[in-house]
Amino acid sequence: MHRSPFLKEAINFIFAKLFKINDSAQKIALGVGLGIFSGFIPGTGPVAALFLAFVFRANRAAALLGSIVTNTWLSIITFALAVRVGSAALNRHWQEVYQKAQGLIHNFHWGNFLKFSFSDIILPVVLGYLMIGLFLGLASYLAVLLITRRVLHKN
Repeated sequence: MHRSPFLKEAINFIFAKLFKINDSAQKIALGVGLGIFSGFIPGTGPVAALFLAFVFRANRAAALLGSIVTNTWLSIITFALAVRVGSAALNRHWQEVYQKAQGLIHNFHWGNFLKFSFSDIILPVVLGYLMIGLFLGLASYLAVLLITRRVLHKN
């Protein structure tokens, strides 16, 4: 298959801009932090990481890498932790929220979905994921910032 020179140049330009890594330590660390945050929250991931990196002028390659490392597969594994954290923040019993969520997942019907209110399941789970994502995003930002500054100062 023959590609036009314009298409090849456009693809090379996009990849060069997307993966420009000679940024400051701050922009690289911010990219990783935003990527970790967006990748951790279910339903987001690389697209959200790139969007946030664009909005906050962070390194897009670092954001993409962070979101791939923590993409949705990790958020599914940490579902129980998100339920616990979100329930604690709302002063609810996490076992109740977890049981309702599991029941809804295993026996999904729109009638069951509508039976539970937003605050019964969705709010504690989403709040838990947001809190964990923010914590991990901030922690990864600080760790990458320290490491990147040391590496950049050695060169």
